This record gives sequence, C-alpha cells and structure tokens, in this order.
Amino acid sequence: MNDKPPSTNGPGKSGLMTRVLRAIKGEPWSREEIQDLLQQAESVFDAEEQIMLAGVLEVAETQVRDVMVPRSQMVVIEREQSLDDMLKVIIESGHSRFPVIGEDRDEVVGVLLAKDLLRHLTNPDDDMDIGTYLRPVTVIPESKRLNALLKEFRDTHNHMAIVVDEYGGVCGLLTIEDVLEEIVGEIDDEHDREEADCIVQGNDDDSFLVRALTRIDDFNDHFESALDDEMYDTVGGLVMHELGRLPRRGENLDFGGFEFRVVKADRRRIDTLRVKRLQPANDDD
Repeated sequence: MNDKPPSTNGPGKSGLMTRVLRAIKGEPWSREEIQDLLQQAESVFDAEEQIMLAGVLEVAETQVRDVMVPRSQMVVIEREQSLDDMLKVIIESGHSRFPVIGEDRDEVVGVLLAKDLLRHLTNPDDDMDIGTYLRPVTVIPESKRLNALLKEFRDTHNHMAIVVDEYGGVCGLLTIEDVLEEIVGEIDDEHDREEADCIVQGNDDDSFLVRALTRIDDFNDHFESALDDEMYDTVGGLVMHELGRLPRRGENLDFGGFEFRVVKADRRRIDTLRVKRLQPANDDD
C-alpha cells in the first residue's frame, strides 16, 4: 500500500513547481522560459501582478524608439515666447516639464519646469530671462534600452530625456513616467482623469479627443456617422483592425470619412485618439 498522500496539485501547478525548483537549484533559465512560466502561473499571481512582471522583462528588451513621444507630438516652449504664451501652453497641456527650443525643434536649449515658472509669477519681472529657469537637457539615442534609461533617470534625478537619431536630429522625448508605464500600465494623473470624464472632447481646430474605449455606437451618435458597430466594438478596435497591428503614437488612419491620429498609447493598448472629419471631395456641378 502506498502511504504517500495524494497530490493536491493539478498538472499546471505541478509543472510550475518543477520550474520553480529548477530556479532554486540555480539552473539557467532563458527569458522565454520565464515569460512562459508567468503565463502559466495564474494560480500564483493575479492578473495585475502578471502584467507587471511581464513588463519588467519587456523593459530590458525594449528600445527608446518603441515608446517615445514622437517629435510631431512633443509639447514644447519656444525660447522667445512671451510669458503669457508660455502659460497658455502649460495650462492647456497639463504637463509639468517642457523642452525649450530655439529656432527649431532640433535646437533644444533646456528643460523648463512649470513650478519654476510659477515661482516667477509670485514676483513678476517684465524683463524675465527664461535662461535662468532652464534645467540641463538629457540627450539619449533612440536605440537605448529602457532598463538602462530608468537607471540613468534614477542616478541623475532627471525625469525627461530628449531622443535623437543617428544624425543628431531630435526624433522625440521620453519621461520617467513613460518608462514606468511599460511596467505597471497606464498611470493617469489629474489631467488624464479630466479627459476621461468626457467620451469626446472638442478642440478649437475642429478635431476631437476620443478615448479608444469609446463604443462605436456612441461615436456614431455623436458624429452622426455610420461606422460598422458589428465588426468593431470600440474606436480603438477599429483602428487596430484596419491597420492590422497596434499602432504607435503619432500614426494616422483615414477611414470612414475621418482621420484618426493616435495621441496616447503604449505597447499594450491605445488610450486616446485625435479624430477629425475629412473634408469631402468637391463635386463638379
């Protein structure tokens, strides 16, 4: 008679335990094995923990170019702007750090913190010199790995880096928040939550900010359009399906009489789109 008590582990748990024991014994593991292990570990880690652990592994393999805010989407302040124009940019964007440019976007002369400018307002001076408020610029290549950049951010206490291509031209920027979001998922601040309160938010240039999770029927109701709500559930799903992949920030799709531009996205999902109705072609009468 076998006195060994019956195992209470199912096949999945037994296989998982075998792999854990291998790790304890110091046997080498490949990154693919660890990722496969995480996918099978539903009984050990909850969904949020699995996402974060997978994110940690991805950060080591991800390059800056894959997640940066592209040049076309950078919110910048011009060195020669008036104080009123600077404040308008700060208030409308809701950001806390801004690249300051000279004659064009390839000439980044420093980084301006909104809080530094606000200190000036407590003791206004008509002859304000913005140069006294500029922080040094951190410049990184687009091929840099995110784990190395995160360490650099921690060591230097900088929270923003300007990304340049092989020719030295500015191609985007990246913040410490962007890197952390690759690990823990989207981090919404107060400004993000204000956007989330409205499914569709109008802009002065006849475009609209639309959350990617907006349902197609809600989109159709707002724009009086007729996008197919049987093939697609959400606006983000429509864009991904038509492009055939998860798009990067700054990419466009013309579809159904609208231009969809990805404004906010990470490697896992689209968050926000800028939508503009396309002008119909002129008919010859």
